[in-house]
Amino acid sequence: MTTLAEFMIIASADDRPPMLEKSLYDSWKSRMELYIENRENGRMILNSLKNGPLVWPTIVEEDGTTRTKKYEELLVAEKLQADCDLKATNIVLQGLQPDVYAIVKHHKFAKEIWDRVKLLIQGTKLSLQEKECKLYDEFDKFSFVKGETLYQYYWRFAQLINKMNVINMSIRLVQVNKKFLNNLPPTWSKFVTDVKLARDLHTINYDQLYSYLEQHEAHVYETRLMREQYQDPLAFVANYINYRLNLTTITLNTIPYNFLNKQIP
Repeated sequence: MTTLAEFMIIASADDRPPMLEKSLYDSWKSRMELYIENRENGRMILNSLKNGPLVWPTIVEEDGTTRTKKYEELLVAEKLQADCDLKATNIVLQGLQPDVYAIVKHHKFAKEIWDRVKLLIQGTKLSLQEKECKLYDEFDKFSFVKGETLYQYYWRFAQLINKMNVINMSIRLVQVNKKFLNNLPPTWSKFVTDVKLARDLHTINYDQLYSYLEQHEAHVYETRLMREQYQDPLAFVANYINYRLNLTTITLNTIPYNFLNKQIP
């Protein structure tokens, strides 16, 4: 038999909230909160998630007994909060993987589920201080992997920086930019020097650095192939000069003869 919570998940399948990834709990938590805030009455739903549901008021009967109000007896504002409580529970349950859902589905309120999921995921994870130390170590040891493309290098670097940003680690922009540039292989040295001279590393970000370097990747690739072909430095320089001269000659040969002989006023 389908439970109420399971029915709500099926009914709202077309507009699912972010799905929990156990290794990225902090990121999921942030995205879930943003998802909730962007919905109608989002702040009330988020308040239910963090502080618990509405405490339903009671009524004293004529015989002196006390009972909880029925839904239809609630004030308009109370009905709205009760609806938001239900939505909060629904949203959190939709964002859980089946194995996690099976553990927490017996909880009735969003805050109970929210706190339980946090305990399940973070209870076996490293402390914040340990995570920071681990990421700083990864940042210090980050380097270019032989054979990877500039995009692959950029993508790995972006993933590392995103992990650091998720837990609000403090690292200066100039440090990030220098790390990104200084770990590129020697074939990139000319363009790394150019960008260091032309750009302010205190204000630019590594995405912009990548965009600039990407324009010159074909040239770097050609240089790397020639270095592999000509191991002797003198042979490399001689052949590289001939290569550039031949490239220039080919370019000039494509220019109309009349244009080359045209006098400049």
